[in-house]
Amino acid sequence: MTKNKKIIKFDSRYPSIEDLREKAKSKIPKFAFEYLDGGCNEDVNLHKNTAEIREVELLPYYLNQYKESKLDTKLFGHTYDAPFGIAPVGLQGMMWPNSPEILAKAAFEHNIPFTLSTVSTSNIERISEITEGRAWFQLYHPKEADLRDNIIKRAAAAECPVLVILSDVPTFGFRPRDIRNGLALPPNMSLRNILQILGKPAWAFETLKHGQPNFETLKPYMPKNLDLRQLGNFMDQTFSGRLNEERIKPIRDLWKGKLVLKGVATEQDVEKAISWGLDGVIVSNHGGRQLDAGESTIKPLTRIAKAYGNQITVMMDSGMRSGPDIGRTLASGAKFAFMGRSFMYGVSALGSKGGNHTISLLKAQLKQVMEQICCEDVRDFPKHLVQK
Repeated sequence: MTKNKKIIKFDSRYPSIEDLREKAKSKIPKFAFEYLDGGCNEDVNLHKNTAEIREVELLPYYLNQYKESKLDTKLFGHTYDAPFGIAPVGLQGMMWPNSPEILAKAAFEHNIPFTLSTVSTSNIERISEITEGRAWFQLYHPKEADLRDNIIKRAAAAECPVLVILSDVPTFGFRPRDIRNGLALPPNMSLRNILQILGKPAWAFETLKHGQPNFETLKPYMPKNLDLRQLGNFMDQTFSGRLNEERIKPIRDLWKGKLVLKGVATEQDVEKAISWGLDGVIVSNHGGRQLDAGESTIKPLTRIAKAYGNQITVMMDSGMRSGPDIGRTLASGAKFAFMGRSFMYGVSALGSKGGNHTISLLKAQLKQVMEQICCEDVRDFPKHLVQK
């Protein structure tokens, strides 16, 4: 089922995600870093996500019988080597060239799930090849049924075990930095952006080496000779993120693997997901990039896991930046955790070594928490939650 477990070893110069973030900031152009790092509007929910996760406290039972802590986690019939995975991130190759392949390879070697976004810069088939059919795929919903079905059939042919459908982008988030930077793919070549690129020679060299990033999964559906600066119009005309039963039911009928709804933030939506036959939900607010006036992720997760955790697999992303944050999330009821920015900080900071480093770092941090609180199995985290 799985390869030999990857040894937990990381670069001691960067023993935290914040260290990776600072290094990434120094290595990639400002417009790319601001796209990765920023939220929407005033960044209220971006910061609230992490801050409120860190209000969760864990109980250490020092005198309990204790053997060892194991990170192994069974999810959808597969036993992963850790209870966390790599969340889908759009425009990955703009932030660091070839980053989807770097992260997919690291995820496969560490036996954790990698999720590819529809609007990432590698295609389904290449990522499936790297992961031997283990990668998950996140679908950004097309307006046309034929296009939807074609992409889903490609994911099935690539043996993706899990299809994630995205519910929290009915409209694009209002992101002042991206607007100011004229963000596009390729980036708008304003004098300011050109100067930023010239100031980051390692990023510029790697971009030249790997070529201009593109939405590789979507290439077959783009008009020939499309000016990539017209890509925004193509996306607006081709995709609609607003979901309902009418749109989800045909996906459930067509997709024979596990089907997960991401972006859930209310009990009402979870009830609908259960009634429509979905296998899991990911409680998420898109990393604080869509609704600045919403709740942080940990609050609805706690309610949803308590009410529906025995009826559907409840997972979470958004806001976690460390092994202790993952532990807090699992203690609050999540069966699994996903992180996006943290891994992109890692690969933007350390290039081809960034995926292995970040996974190893988070494994080491999480295992230390488990050993400290005498938690032998990740399923036991809720027993260590301080009730408030």
